[in-house]
Amino acid sequence: MSRLRTDCPWDASQTHESLLNHLIEETCEVVDAVEAGSDDDLREELGDVLLQVYFHAQIATDEGRFTIDDVAAGISDKLVRRHPHVFASDDAPEDIHGSWEQAKQREKGRRSALEGIAQSMSSVARAHKVISRSRAHKVPVELPSDPVTADEVGAQVLDLVARAQASGIDADAAIRSALRELETRIETAERTT
Repeated sequence: MSRLRTDCPWDASQTHESLLNHLIEETCEVVDAVEAGSDDDLREELGDVLLQVYFHAQIATDEGRFTIDDVAAGISDKLVRRHPHVFASDDAPEDIHGSWEQAKQREKGRRSALEGIAQSMSSVARAHKVISRSRAHKVPVELPSDPVTADEVGAQVLDLVARAQASGIDADAAIRSALRELETRIETAERTT
């Protein structure tokens, strides 16, 4: 990567910002490979994502900010810290997900379950994350929890999108609007408890 950044004009001209679409595209290709590809496809696409990690780390190295070794050490340290039931003598928590979220909240000094959720996620993925976080943090908001199958979810979401489109409604915008309302309810519940 260092050589590419030195000897290739295109690689040398890239920035974190100019590579974002490539990172997103490569990540989506990993999803495609997991869902419909072969092991060869998955191996290749994971390599492309790894290239993006190396590329961003090399840019940071070139700017004197951090190195790929710093990135690797950071994730290694985080995994050890957040798995005391694996790397220390703690018992495995009953709620592994909740335990992870609580450790993350303490480490980052977060005061809200909503802090740190990527704004650039798709509306459905963001909604899933907001709901998951609010449950893991035990925020007292009313959320449906009736059992449903994956097939039912897929069919019902598609039906809603089709109905929205037929009614001239942008389903994605409607989800973002409803999500903002849910986030307000969560923030209110966090302040009052």
